[in-house]
Amino acid sequence: MRTAHDLSAAFRGRYGASPLHLLLVLASFALAIYAGIRLLAGNTVGVAVWFVGAALLHDLVLLPFYSVTDRVAQRLFRPSSARGEETVRPSVNYFRVPAFVAGILLLVWWPLILRQGGRYTAETSLPADGFLARWLLITAALFLGSAVVLLVRLWLRLRPQRKRRRAQVRARRATK
Repeated sequence: MRTAHDLSAAFRGRYGASPLHLLLVLASFALAIYAGIRLLAGNTVGVAVWFVGAALLHDLVLLPFYSVTDRVAQRLFRPSSARGEETVRPSVNYFRVPAFVAGILLLVWWPLILRQGGRYTAETSLPADGFLARWLLITAALFLGSAVVLLVRLWLRLRPQRKRRRAQVRARRATK
């Protein structure tokens, strides 16, 4: 008789992930289909034009832009070694992540950040000012947080070397 663990292992072997993963994927597809049906019920042509325009904007403008900026960031954060070979440095990710999040926030909220949110106040009865200052503060906090995490990780990585040096100094003092 097969146990639940054996059945789960057999399922994982065939599917490649747990049954929970399959359930979550199916639920996300169901939610996407529901949202698509609701979205297309109003203005089908407008939604289709928006999707095509967004795809073209992404593929023709945004993808080359962030590919070039990522290459520049990699060059800045990847110093060459003594032999002329380039070493891989994961520190570029401490620039990538906050830049990506700040870029997504700018992309989503750009009409309000650039003070072009014409109907925002009329439709929400909320003030449309202050978005630029908030976005700049959030961006600064993201980069500051990323820099703090980088510094802590560098400090922790150099910790064994500092301990070794202290032990060497103590050993020298003990022999004097």
